[in-house]
Amino acid sequence: MLYTNLKHIETAADHAKMIAENENVMVICGRMGPMCIPVYGIAEELDESGEYSHVQFCDMEFDNPESKVIRNLPEVRGFMGIPFTIYYKNGKVVKATSSIQNRAQVIAILDKEFKA
Repeated sequence: MLYTNLKHIETAADHAKMIAENENVMVICGRMGPMCIPVYGIAEELDESGEYSHVQFCDMEFDNPESKVIRNLPEVRGFMGIPFTIYYKNGKVVKATSSIQNRAQVIAILDKEFKA
């Protein structure tokens, strides 16, 4: 399990349930490494602030066999760095990024894809 304050997705079934039951979901699929930790931190801050209360912020371990539901998405083909950050709207991928992102980049995606 990842040591974050985000909602943890541990199985493919958990993943399917999360994106089926919530309109807006951001899943960060990575490790506890230098490219991933800043992205988890941004998501934690945004989740705690309540500014994006209409978004579910989650994490999933990249090395967990169950995370194949993210690693095998067509949207991540060709990605070279982790974390893979996937944004789902109504169960569909609307945006996917790889590697480190800064707060401004994450907010720009949230504001574009998940208008409150």
